[in-house]
Amino acid sequence: MFSVSRAAARSPRTGQRHDFYRIDACDWVNVVPITPEGDVVMVRQYRHGVRNVTLEIPGGMIDPGETPAAAAARELLEETGYRAEEIVEIGAASPNPALFGNRVHSFLGRNARRIGDVANEGIEETWVRLLSRAELRRVARQGGVDHALVLAALHLLDLHLEAER
Repeated sequence: MFSVSRAAARSPRTGQRHDFYRIDACDWVNVVPITPEGDVVMVRQYRHGVRNVTLEIPGGMIDPGETPAAAAARELLEETGYRAEEIVEIGAASPNPALFGNRVHSFLGRNARRIGDVANEGIEETWVRLLSRAELRRVARQGGVDHALVLAALHLLDLHLEAER
C-alpha cells in the first residue's frame, strides 16, 4: 500500500542537514464520469480518516502494470457499475508534495452509462449518486464535497472543457 522513508538532505539556503520523511505510494486515479444527460456520477463512501461518509468521484490506486486510463475505467466500473464511452486524461497533480512522492491522474469519462452493479472489493462500499453539474457546484460550495483531490479533478475538468470550446 505505502511505505515511509527517511532521508537526510542539505538546505539549499543554509547548507544545514535535515531529516525529511516521505510517504511512497503507487500513483492514483480519479475519474469524473458524465452521463449522456449531463449528470456527474458520484460515489458516497465511508472514509476512516475523517470517520464519515464522503461524496466523491470514483477513483483509486493504479495496479502494477496498469495504465492510468485503464485504472480509471476499472475504478469507474467497480465503484459505480458505469462504463464510459471515452476516458480522457484531463491532468495530473502531486497529492501533497511535502510528504508524498506519487501522482494522481484525473480523467473525464464521457457518455458514462450504467451497465451493471457496483462491484467493490474488500471492505470498500460505495453508493452511487447522480448530480447535475450545477447541483455538484452548489454542493461543493456548501462543503458537501471536501476531498481535496476530488475538488482538484473538478477544477481540471472545468479547465479542460473551457479549452475544448
